[in-house]
This record gives sequence, C-alpha cells and structure tokens, in this order.
Amino acid sequence: MGGTHVIVHPDESLLAQAVATRLIARLAEVQASKASASLVLAGGGVAVASLAALARSPARDAVDWTAVDVWWSDERYLPTGDPERNETQARHALLDALPLQPSRVHPMPAAETENARPLSVDDAALGYRVELARHAAAGQELPAFDVLLLGVGPEGHTASIFPESPAVYEQGPVVAVHDCPKPPPERITLTLPAIRSAAEVWLLAAGKAKAAAIGAALRGTDEAGVPAAGARGRTRTLWLLDEAAAAEVPGELRAPLLLPTLIEKSIIPNTAVGARQFHSRS
Repeated sequence: MGGTHVIVHPDESLLAQAVATRLIARLAEVQASKASASLVLAGGGVAVASLAALARSPARDAVDWTAVDVWWSDERYLPTGDPERNETQARHALLDALPLQPSRVHPMPAAETENARPLSVDDAALGYRVELARHAAAGQELPAFDVLLLGVGPEGHTASIFPESPAVYEQGPVVAVHDCPKPPPERITLTLPAIRSAAEVWLLAAGKAKAAAIGAALRGTDEAGVPAAGARGRTRTLWLLDEAAAAEVPGELRAPLLLPTLIEKSIIPNTAVGARQFHSRS
C-alpha cells in the first residue's frame, strides 16, 4: 500500500484516536518483521492528542515498547522540562507511561549549559546530528526511521521548516533554526532530506486554518513556499486529516484507497469507521 494517501476523519478527536490505533498497528507490524521499530515524534496539538489516545488504548501492549527507538522531528530550543518543549509534552502524554529503554529515547538537546558556558543552538543541532549518525548503519548519517510523524502549520510549515527559510534549502540531516517566525525563535529540526529518508511519513492536521496549505501541498506546490509539500516517505505517505483540514484537498486525489492490512484491521477500532479515504498518487 505504497504512494501517498489522504485519510479524512470526521473531527479532531476521532482523528487522534485513529492515528493512535494506526500507529500501534504499524509498529506491531514492523516488529513482526524485524523485532525492533523506530518512531520519530512531532509536536503540535494533533500529535500530542494522538499520543495521549495511544496511552489510553487497551491495544498499546501489542507493541514491545522496550524495542522501540524514539526520535524527534524538531524541537523548541528551551530548557529541559519546559512545558513548551515537544519532548516534555510527549513524555507527559505517553512516554512516561511506557516501558521504554532510556537508551533508546533520543530527545533533541535542551538549552542548557556545558562547562559553565551556554550551549548554542548550532552546537545542539550538531550534537543531534552526531547522535543520529551514532545509531545509523556504517557509512550512513541517519538511522532507519520506520514511521515519522509531522504536523502542518497554516502557512505550510512542517517540523520547524518554515516557508523560504534557510532550513527549507538545507541538505544536511539536521539544522539549527534562528529567528523562527513562530516563538520560540531558536529551534532544531530535521531537514526535508532527512524526513524523506523515513519509510513512512504521516502528516497530521486538523482545523480549517490548515486547509489552504494542505491543498497547495497536495497539488505539488514548490516546497520552498510550502515545506509540507516536500515531506514524503520512501514507501508510503499518509495525510491524516479531519474534515475541516481536508476542505481543499483536490478533487482528483479523492479515489478509493486500498483496504487496510490485516493487522491494521485487527487493531484499528470503530473510532476509525466513517473515515473517508482517498488515494493521491504513487
């Protein structure tokens, strides 16, 4: 079931529940084939709500969480424990409730001091690049990401890659963001080439404020102007939306999607029923 697919749920609550159960299904499927799985988390309201829904799911133990590597697609460069950090929100929503191996959880660096001097966001981004390479196969810069989650902003940003910003042109795996148009001004983000290294990329969005950017991205708008247009997986890309966010999905993309895999059908509950599924392109 490769290519790009648009899956629309009636509202944000049902969207979050469906993302959670779909994620359980996919991670369990990956572990059935290779024992361990690698997940890249995102910030944003839908992503955090999906993690919270996963924490509540009785099916969550279908995944061996001791064999899951956890990474982040971007981070606000703030002190450890700051409530605005994506890491903090993910830990509160889900991670603290799971039997994860601490050595397999890889948050992006926080705004701390090192040897009594402030660590710059550039140094922090370099540190994450080193951490990624340390867990990659020989000769590679990135580990193998099985599922990479992303949000989408109303102007089309994804991760912390904003339209026409230096980050959208970066070809390395990780970049420091300065003067971000959305606070806080300093961030760390995976780049579009790093995002595209993932087997599957899932873009999550809710609300009519996102509709125009999503429509533009799915019509193939230049990624410099709408960075979300450049986010795709090697084997599959899912746009997981509510009705409001899907309002401007191009009509020609709305063709029937292939049936879910057996493992998805066995785990995704009735909360996913009623979703409208569209095939975009291979």
